[in-house]
Amino acid sequence: MVRLTTLKLSPMKCDLLLKNGVVIDGSGNPRYRADVAISNGLISAVGPNLQVEASTIVDVGGLTISPGFIDVHTHDDRLVLADPSMQPKVSQGATTVITGNCGISLAPLGGTNPVPPLNLVADESEQRYGSFKEYFAALEKTPSAINVASLAGHTTLRAVTMQDLDRPANDAEIAKMQQLVQEALDAGVVGVSTGLYYIPAQAATAQEIQAVFEPLRGTNALIASHIRNEAEHVLEAMTEAMSIANALGVRQVISHHKVNGRANHGRSTETLALIDNALANSDVCMDCYPYIASSTVLRQDAVEQAARTLIAWSKAKPETAGRYVDELIKEQSLELTEFLATLQPAGAIYFSMDEGDVERIMAHPETMIGSDGLPHDTFPHPRLWGAFPRVLGHYSRDRKIFSLETAIYKMTGMPAAKFGLKDRGLIAPGYAADLVVFDPQEVRDLATFADPMRPAAGIQRVYVNGVASWRNGASTGARAGQVLRRATS
Repeated sequence: MVRLTTLKLSPMKCDLLLKNGVVIDGSGNPRYRADVAISNGLISAVGPNLQVEASTIVDVGGLTISPGFIDVHTHDDRLVLADPSMQPKVSQGATTVITGNCGISLAPLGGTNPVPPLNLVADESEQRYGSFKEYFAALEKTPSAINVASLAGHTTLRAVTMQDLDRPANDAEIAKMQQLVQEALDAGVVGVSTGLYYIPAQAATAQEIQAVFEPLRGTNALIASHIRNEAEHVLEAMTEAMSIANALGVRQVISHHKVNGRANHGRSTETLALIDNALANSDVCMDCYPYIASSTVLRQDAVEQAARTLIAWSKAKPETAGRYVDELIKEQSLELTEFLATLQPAGAIYFSMDEGDVERIMAHPETMIGSDGLPHDTFPHPRLWGAFPRVLGHYSRDRKIFSLETAIYKMTGMPAAKFGLKDRGLIAPGYAADLVVFDPQEVRDLATFADPMRPAAGIQRVYVNGVASWRNGASTGARAGQVLRRATS
């Protein structure tokens, strides 16, 4: 006679259980009700009514649980060390930032003079890093509240290699820059970036850039391209950038894609058609931010192109920060050129885009969301604090340009795949427990151009590698961020 024995299995154990949530998993697939279990910084189980023993149980009561947002376009290179709380980002649900965009990276700048626009991330009083190996070591010694992945900036490479930046690089300089690119790749950067719009890189030819980035060939690293012109010659500039990536056989992101200037409003139909045609033979995508105003260093051509310009910072006249150029110039007996010169060095916010173009670009299937915030500005663009909640609230819920599932995908699963961030961007067992709990009916940006540093509404909880970093409107003080190096397999 065979005796049957029933085994009583012990329930699975975990560190944290988020119960009764509505999961939007970052893949673009429909939402579903589920619990999420977390162990050792990873998602250990996802499903309805999980039978687990948890050290901590949080009943989220039907709120949405999504992967943590990946801010693909930042200039947080110095902020992650200078202010590791990273409140502008973690408060809006970002758990990972990509630094080194627009050709501007803090490493390997070292002691080189941070000529504009490098002064957007580098400060003469702060510690400098001569290599990405040193930079990543500093981040690991003093972690921030969120994860960091980095790009190596072409403008930084030029600045540390060349004494004369108003000409193309010569063969010896290109060889030195190639060496720096290889060192950066070996350290784990996810790719490189360009900033051909800016004076220190304007003299660089397509041939120079392709040669400098030759070490990317055959890798899974990408090029993030701040193109040479986003106004009248935007199509030519996009074509130039895509030709470089195609020649190297690498993935490309067109950075903060836009069409600038009143004369170019509506031309996103042309630029997106160019992207669509290129997709047949190229691995190209875009990022954008959800506003009609841009922000960067103060330039007269940008002021003349904009409907209005707001001063973000000025070293010469700090009292002008937060004021509009048209109002300031009425108080002066100076012409525009002379007046702008009195503010330098300075930065500004330019109202130069069309809302229809912004929505059209954002809704394109190959567009990710990035903030492009400038964290060291005295009076920053509100995108620094509000970009992701603005997409969730204004554009997805209110404007209905895409579903909430699509919005989340553009902020999580898509960027993780494009930037090669292994085991990030999805809610699934084995993935990092970077999570956001938010109220889809209440989430909204509160930062404005008049009051730009206000945390968003509706973001209830943020977990970074399984650790609560933001809760009930305040930072927890946790510093659980990691350096995310490029996955090579």
